[in-house]
Amino acid sequence: MKATQMLHELGQSLWLDNITRDLLDSGTLKRYIDELSVTGLTSNPTIFDHAIKNSTAYDAAIRQKVKEGKTGEPLFFELALEDLTRAADLFRPIWDRTDGVDGWVSLEVSPLLAHDAASTLAAARDLHARAGRPNLLIKIPGTKEGLPAIEEAIFSGIPINVTLLFSREQYLAAAEAFMRGIERRIAAGLNPNVGSVASVFVSRWDGAVANKVPTSLRNQLGIAIAKRTYKAARDLLSSPRWRRAYNAGARPQRPLWASTGTKDPQASDVLYVKALAAPFTVNTMPEATLKALADHGELSGILPAEGGDCEEVLAQFAKAGLDIDALATQLQDDGAKSFVKSWSDLMEVLASKSADLRKAS
Repeated sequence: MKATQMLHELGQSLWLDNITRDLLDSGTLKRYIDELSVTGLTSNPTIFDHAIKNSTAYDAAIRQKVKEGKTGEPLFFELALEDLTRAADLFRPIWDRTDGVDGWVSLEVSPLLAHDAASTLAAARDLHARAGRPNLLIKIPGTKEGLPAIEEAIFSGIPINVTLLFSREQYLAAAEAFMRGIERRIAAGLNPNVGSVASVFVSRWDGAVANKVPTSLRNQLGIAIAKRTYKAARDLLSSPRWRRAYNAGARPQRPLWASTGTKDPQASDVLYVKALAAPFTVNTMPEATLKALADHGELSGILPAEGGDCEEVLAQFAKAGLDIDALATQLQDDGAKSFVKSWSDLMEVLASKSADLRKAS
């Protein structure tokens, strides 16, 4: 049995952290679903930037939309929605079979809105309505300004993927926003079953401290943070507050491990996948990591619900002079800026391609 199937049967969902028109047109995404237990998909501005920049698959659509007067963000979201609605349709049988637990795809609002709650909420409503697919999650950053938008979106019945979370505290803030939205739906007599995941970024921790801590602590920080967060998530699921919501018909907001591709060439290419095997979670992984897992991955154990040795490991980082809370804030800020840069690059690529295709026609 492939390690991908073993993870799936353990109770962890495997989602692909990629989307391109070539993946759809070639049947590769369908093959990943059929053969590698892939049950969902995530996207972000960086992924679309690379997809459109490095392929001619979008050229015909861009040429047609440019003739219709589309440019910039409106042009991008039409292209993205075309891809993601096709992907959502591929995953729809899984969504139906699992009654909405799995089979999701994700589309991010403009990163330029990361610090504007009202505009973020408006964009989430617009994109979800335009997609017209029940299994599309809208990605909203778990920034201070994003949290009110997350609560309001959940209350409005919009499924949300909370992105750019880097610590237990940031996760708990996102979980609180989700719970408030759900509890308000219950109080209003609305169906509280609104889909959501909370995306905790893992490998960026280790990249940030690679040259700042002893070699003995190399590639351990992201995993320790994830373990600490998983304990918080399991504790929440055991709480009277959550049980009241569950009894009213709510579904858990699952932790999602993001940024699980190994950045250190000296480390295992499935380092984070093996370490973060856990039920009630999602792991969204790049194509290379998914293929490596299917080819030579092995599972060595399940993430302990109580967090295992995470506090001991984090104490060693503190002893080495690392301020975890300050770094979590910095990583979230840097992540938001990185997505803004990718967004700007994406807009430039679309403008350049549009101009070239206009000349060619």
